[in-house]
Amino acid sequence: MTATHTHITHAVAALGDGPLSEPALAAHIHPLFKQVLARDSHEIYLANHSLGRPLDATAADMAEGSATWFEQLDDAWGPWWSEMEAWRAATANLLGVARGDCIVPKTSAGQGLRAVLNSYAGTPRVLSTEAEFDSIDHILKQYAAQGRAELHWVVPDAQGLIQVDELIARLDGMDLVVVSQVFFASGQVLQDIPRLIAAAHARGVRVLLDVYHGYGVLPLDLASLGVDYAIAGSYKYLRGGPGVCWLYVSPTMLDAGHTTLDTGWFAKRQPFAYRRPMPPEFAAGGDAWLESTFNPLGFYQARAGLALVTAMGVARLRAYSLQQKGYLSDLLSTHGIRHFGVGEEAGAFITIPHADPMALASQLKTAGINGDARAAGLRLCPDLLNTEAQMRQAVEVLAAMVG
Repeated sequence: MTATHTHITHAVAALGDGPLSEPALAAHIHPLFKQVLARDSHEIYLANHSLGRPLDATAADMAEGSATWFEQLDDAWGPWWSEMEAWRAATANLLGVARGDCIVPKTSAGQGLRAVLNSYAGTPRVLSTEAEFDSIDHILKQYAAQGRAELHWVVPDAQGLIQVDELIARLDGMDLVVVSQVFFASGQVLQDIPRLIAAAHARGVRVLLDVYHGYGVLPLDLASLGVDYAIAGSYKYLRGGPGVCWLYVSPTMLDAGHTTLDTGWFAKRQPFAYRRPMPPEFAAGGDAWLESTFNPLGFYQARAGLALVTAMGVARLRAYSLQQKGYLSDLLSTHGIRHFGVGEEAGAFITIPHADPMALASQLKTAGINGDARAAGLRLCPDLLNTEAQMRQAVEVLAAMVG
């Protein structure tokens, strides 16, 4: 166990086993975030669904990774590789996956999607929705434009929601479904995902689940789901910053020997033997999905946030998130501000419809309230570092602007 893990687990243990509370979090968890909480004097941060706030330990972890470079030069690859494997194992554990090699490091979730698309020998027929995140949407459309995928789209219903029954009705003739667990613009949690996966598999269709907007704030057991692929990263609720993402490839897919065009020398069998056979020989399991030389410092960057979420437990974090959303919703209702995304049917943020949400978010930020906006409206997301007093202040400022 690293010093990071020890320090964090001791702080979490001090919370006890009961439900999370603001006084306990302030006493035991907030001290882990002194650097970012120093900003509270001039900003209320409610964009926790976007870039997650890092722990103080993250700076020391990153310094450790770079010091290894300075001190050991090319011998640094030993500890760097060990850090990657520790990150893969810890990520797999958080996701209910028994094999660490099922987690394939990627610099972006989109890179994971491309690896899956490029694992098909022909032109895959892909079913997706018009509610996917911009990067996923953009990649799929470019593959279709270049004749590298045949795209079929499911549109939101009259309430702006994606329905699993509509996806299931469109499965015949497809090769792959690409769909979100939580939709980024509306916050909708897709219901009946197990039923979708079962229906897809009954027709020989694989499923790629984008869990980026739920990873770390909605309990998730990929092994129990039986999904073929999943993508996400540490940018949001894992507090690990950009560039530390992953592709999950199920044991079933790995054992079937599937590989991808998105490959490199780390995917070779015994890469440091520098053999160059034709056809290429791949490493065993998920290592066959590795690519070329990667940035090892990202795994140090993601260490503290992953340790915190693991120690606290996603179910516990979800319960507190729902409590905070309920409190924020009550404040908005008191001021007559229309909003949605409050209960378990939505992710961690609340959305406030507005004619010009981008301008409203900019106006709020000028006033010291940091949220963000998408087409559906202004998005506000409290987390375990936010207090009820901050939420009251934020809503009062918002009410003055929209009232």
